[in-house]
Amino acid sequence: MAITADRIGHKHLLINRVKIKRAKKVLKAGTEPEMNERALDAVIAEDKRNRLAWEATERFFKSGITIRDVYGKRELRSI
Repeated sequence: MAITADRIGHKHLLINRVKIKRAKKVLKAGTEPEMNERALDAVIAEDKRNRLAWEATERFFKSGITIRDVYGKRELRSI
């Protein structure tokens, strides 16, 4: 997503320097602002994946499918 001047807000945070260094490395970011953007994008993307996965799980169980534990290890129930 392109960053425009009207969307930028200044935030002053006290953050552990070691965590910043590790996050920059993990996110392959050259600067702290770039790291912040990538981290926020990652959190938003993860939330979307989680919501889509949960919706798919709900559709799966609502479809009426029967699940059997062929190994007899778990007690299964309908949601």
